[in-house]
This record gives sequence, structure tokens and C-alpha cells, in this order.
Amino acid sequence: MQYKNNTKQRFNTIQGLRSLKDTLPKNIKKVINNRGQVYSEILNNWKIIAGENLFKNCYPKSFKSSNKFGTSTLLIMVQRGKEVDLEYSKKEIIDRMNNFFGKTVVEKIKFTSFDDEKRIANREEKLNHSVTKDKFNIKIKNIKNDKIKKSLIELTKIFREK
Repeated sequence: MQYKNNTKQRFNTIQGLRSLKDTLPKNIKKVINNRGQVYSEILNNWKIIAGENLFKNCYPKSFKSSNKFGTSTLLIMVQRGKEVDLEYSKKEIIDRMNNFFGKTVVEKIKFTSFDDEKRIANREEKLNHSVTKDKFNIKIKNIKNDKIKKSLIELTKIFREK
């Protein structure tokens, strides 16, 4: 690579491959850094911002910064059944977040609830459970003719897929 003194830009440039960050105008760099930095800082310090009790039940999903049409909004995923706890501490979270950054970063918080993984796993286990009842499985196993036994097992597999 060759070093080149470019008179049109503020910095000396390196001829060859450049990073995207170096090719963007100065004003756009600030906007990108602010939006991305706020969300990454929220993710890294969520335990401090939300507190121990709320940290176990929720996490930040996305962040939309303010523009001339809307306010800055943080979308938080909340475990189903814990929405009320978070709703009561909404103002406290906004205050902690703004104090953490030293400026008004978040003006509004929205919640979206999700099911606990344990409940989802239980539902999947029930769905994957055999279609035939246990008493019919025992009867199928007691059949002496192998062809009939195999065809009944195949039939239950087809019903399981549907």
C-alpha cells in the first residue's frame, strides 16, 4: 500500500483497501457511533441498569434513537407474568439509564412478553409425544404378525408428522 496525501480530505489516506469507517463523512460517523454505542452499552450494563430482580425476568431487545418524528424508545422482552413488576419500575429504569449515560438517552420504554423456555420445551415434548395412547402401543407390541405390527407403527409415524 502506498501512502498518499489527499488534498480534498482532512486526513492522509492509504491507497488500497480502506475500512468503511474511514470512507464515511464525519457527521455520519457520529450518528452511527451514538446509536450503536448506546444499545451496546445498554446490553453490557443491563444488570446494573435494571437491577438484580428485574435482570432475571427481562432483557433489552432493540433501541430506536430519537429523530424529528419520534422519541427514543427501548424495547424490552419480559417474561410472561412479570410485566406488572416492570411496568411499576418503568420510570426508575428510565432514570437509571439516563443517569448512567449522563444525558437523556431513553424517553420511552415498550414491553413485549415471551414464554419461559421451560414451558416451550414442555409443549414441544407433548407435541413430539406419540400420537397413539400407551394402551394402544402395548397392544401393537403384543401383535405377533410382524407385517401388521410394522404397518401400524408406520401409520402412527404418518399421523405424528401431520
